[in-house]
Amino acid sequence: MLLYTSNTTPRLEYIVSFISSELLRQPIQITNDSNFFATQKIPKINYSDSRISSDEYYIRPVNLLFENDISAQEIIVVQNNYHKAFFWQADSDHPFDVLAASFYLLSRYEEYLPHTLDEYGRFAHTNSLAFKEGFLNQPLVNYWLIDLKKALQEKFTDISWKPQKFKYIPTYDIDIAWKYRNKGFIRTTGALLKSILRGDWSEFRNRVAVLQYKKDDPYDSYEWLDALHLYCKVRPYYFFLLADRQVGVDKNINPSKKALQSLIQYQSKKGTVGIHPSWQSGDNNKLLKQEIGWLEFITDDAVKYSRQHYIRFTLPNTFRRLVAAGIEKDFSMGYGSINGFRASVASSFYWYDLENEQTTDLQLFPFCYMEANCLYEQKLSPTQAFEELMQYYRAVKDANGLMITIWHNTAFGTDLFFRGWKEVHDVFMRDVVYWEVMIE
Repeated sequence: MLLYTSNTTPRLEYIVSFISSELLRQPIQITNDSNFFATQKIPKINYSDSRISSDEYYIRPVNLLFENDISAQEIIVVQNNYHKAFFWQADSDHPFDVLAASFYLLSRYEEYLPHTLDEYGRFAHTNSLAFKEGFLNQPLVNYWLIDLKKALQEKFTDISWKPQKFKYIPTYDIDIAWKYRNKGFIRTTGALLKSILRGDWSEFRNRVAVLQYKKDDPYDSYEWLDALHLYCKVRPYYFFLLADRQVGVDKNINPSKKALQSLIQYQSKKGTVGIHPSWQSGDNNKLLKQEIGWLEFITDDAVKYSRQHYIRFTLPNTFRRLVAAGIEKDFSMGYGSINGFRASVASSFYWYDLENEQTTDLQLFPFCYMEANCLYEQKLSPTQAFEELMQYYRAVKDANGLMITIWHNTAFGTDLFFRGWKEVHDVFMRDVVYWEVMIE
């Protein structure tokens, strides 16, 4: 396939590459030669201000992909073919500039503009166009590409399309590996004393019983997860929090503990292990490198995968730091306050550094569902959370996209606070994921 444009820019090359990787077996070639374009008898897209030939598919562009600054865009969202769209264009074979609109969402353009922060200092989901216009729960970019594919199929009959099918990746954040065990003498003694002072004898007895190995640790769900993954034939991703100091929201076991090291080594054989950069490392390159160093020491392997603890990231600084630290694939693209598609896509994609106007080698894997959002932010019951999970499954399934979920080991043990959540995960994996895998 050939695409004509009068001006090739890094932004245009980026989004054309993404569309090629999603839809086609071969990359789209870009040309600035209108005469050459007019003479070609292959499927071709004209992305310029005027039509060239009758055998082209014409998409009239807005200015976004030809700009090299970051400024507020005039966006009017309309309904198009059952889905929302913007950058509407008249006198065009495609009703809106799907290239520029997709770039706007994938690049997270709006996160570079002035905005308010949430209580944790993150980009607030309420600022997003997707939330304001009611399409946060949809992988809109994927839907747009399905419509584009249908339009191109009507125009051209000899395009070699890339097969598309639903995929699922379960991921787990290990923020607190155990509730009672392996906390160290000082933390354990302090916790026991607090239970005595509060008169919470049930908590005291439970802790002692677990420490004496008379009961399972309430957060120890690893064997159950291993059996579930084996049954469903899926390979999980585990992201371990390895903060050296346990303060604030960084409450995991110290990485020097042999028990945690053994757990990480074990899980690295069962799935893929990545770093879960602590809150403390969010503004500290030295700490980030230290935590990555711990994981490399424990696994005896380079660390290539990451997800930010509490989904704490800001653009472009956080991703630049990850690239500098050797991270190749990051799973942070989503919200820590609500479920949905932060980049409006259910596909992996490469991060575009908007300030530097360049495509990077950092591949982003967006998640759409995290049980912690249902539990703590939306206050949903397990039954309601399962219904929401199925809504996202159907949305991604309709798009033949990639569905990534975040779970925590804490929700699947014996702690009564998480009663019902184990069943949510179990039913979804056995009754939905298992059959998706079997169909493949």
